[in-house]
This record gives sequence, C-alpha cells and structure tokens, in this order.
Amino acid sequence: MLNRRKLAVRALLAVVFWPSLFFFWFLGPFVFFLLSTTSSEVCPLLERREQFLASANGTLPMLVLQTLIYAVPIVCLVLWSRLLPEPARTSRVVICIKLFAVGAMLGALWEYGSSLLCDGYGRPFFSPAWQMTSYLPIATLAVNIPLYILVFSLGRAFSMPDDDPAADTVHSDETTS
Repeated sequence: MLNRRKLAVRALLAVVFWPSLFFFWFLGPFVFFLLSTTSSEVCPLLERREQFLASANGTLPMLVLQTLIYAVPIVCLVLWSRLLPEPARTSRVVICIKLFAVGAMLGALWEYGSSLLCDGYGRPFFSPAWQMTSYLPIATLAVNIPLYILVFSLGRAFSMPDDDPAADTVHSDETTS
C-alpha cells in the first residue's frame, strides 16, 4: 500500500514537474522578459531619474512572481528527494537549488537593469555599472545550461519507476496463488 502511495505521489509530481519545466523554463523567459521590463513606449516619456526608478521598481512584483513560477520544478525535485531519499540524488538537488538561486539573481538583476536603463534612455541618470547588466544574459546562460541539464536528468530519474526485483517477485507470487 505504501509503495502505491509513493508511486501516486511520484506520478503527481511528474504531472506538475514536466509541464512546468517545459512551459515555464523554455517558453516563459520570452514572455516574462516582456512583462517584467519597462515597455519601450513608456521609456521615451520618462524624463527624470525618479521616473526611471519608479518605472524600474514597478517591475519588481513581476520579477518576484517570475522567480516563484520558475521555482516550481525545483520544488518538485525537493519533494521527490524527500520522498525517495538517495544521497547522490540529494546532493545533485542541492546543486540545482544553488544554480537556480544564482540564475534567478542574475536574471532579476539583468531585467531590473534593463528597466532602469530603458533601452538607453536612462543612461545619463545612472551609473555606468548598470550598463554592464547588458552582459548578464551570457552569465545567466552559463549558469542555466548546466541547471537545465541537471534538472532534466533528475526529473527523468525521479519520475521513472525504479526496477525493484524483490517487489516484482512478490507481485508475481501473489498472482500465481
């Protein structure tokens, strides 16, 4: 009975994990980037530093929501790891959490910096250091590619049923009697 419950929970986690991984992680960045930065129509209308700051700060709730939505596959991995504790997988889940945290910080900094600079309109108001945020997508890719590979492989390992020969022999003995 316990194995059936574990299998049902694993299946439920897989139903949440795979769609969130593909839709949020592979398609979401394009949508969320457009929603979490200051629009190009608003940028030319901004004239003062306070307006640029207000516009960039207005994107913060979307950045927080984006990070929470992106965390769904990581939460699934943590739950799977708690359900099926295995030291090797658990250490890989911890690596995923660390990579995710770094990737989320880099992504948020990039998107906030993009809103602050507003396609070049805000440059005279802010430090040239904010211009460096335009290079963060390269760093984000350097973090996210290993993260995607690791999360995909862990998701595959966790969502596939384990081959347990002892359970198979017990089950076959029950069917023959």
